Amino acid sequence: MVAARADFLASGAYEPLADELARVCGDADGLVIDAGAGTGYYLARVLEASAASGLALDVSAVALRRAARAHPRLGAAVWNLWEPWPVGDGVASVVLNVFAPRNGPEFHRVLRPGGLLVVAAPAPDHLRELGDLVLAVDERKDERLDATLGEYFARTDRTEVRREVELTPRQVRQAVEMGPAAFHLDRDGRRERLDALHEPQVVTVSFTVSTYRRR
Repeated sequence: MVAARADFLASGAYEPLADELARVCGDADGLVIDAGAGTGYYLARVLEASAASGLALDVSAVALRRAARAHPRLGAAVWNLWEPWPVGDGVASVVLNVFAPRNGPEFHRVLRPGGLLVVAAPAPDHLRELGDLVLAVDERKDERLDATLGEYFARTDRTEVRREVELTPRQVRQAVEMGPAAFHLDRDGRRERLDALHEPQVVTVSFTVSTYRRR
């Protein structure tokens, strides 16, 4: 899954999302924490656009070995996001959370007063052309996100990032294998349908980027 993610992100298919995150966090200073950083792709883009330093947290040591090399101002620590983080109170200017578990109390604790939380999530039409080869996204995901974080944060903005991109058969496979749908490929003939793809596919990549300020 980590190799598939690294190769797929290197193709530039999700570059519009990385650009939007870099824009939103462009004036970041001090410390940016990426909660669920994976290979560090998005955090590295944020650091390129700012003078901040970054800390990548993720449960996967394999992914974080890549993250630690993604940018010279980036450090990494293997950590379960549901446990108290190995980070002091009020030390971060930004917490970044891209397709990862959301621990509202820890987001709030580590952010300095007025600190920025940036959450990226797939929109309901993300990769819709691939059907059940990928997991469906809840239509009420944004509503549930606001409710989950509302005790600790006030939402300040929400933007949509949506493009149509052409993916090669290899990139389609990577898009499937890098996410939780990879665990369901042996059901209902999905692996056979994925193996049968031999032509490029035009698909929708669609995300919401929500920003919140610490209460």
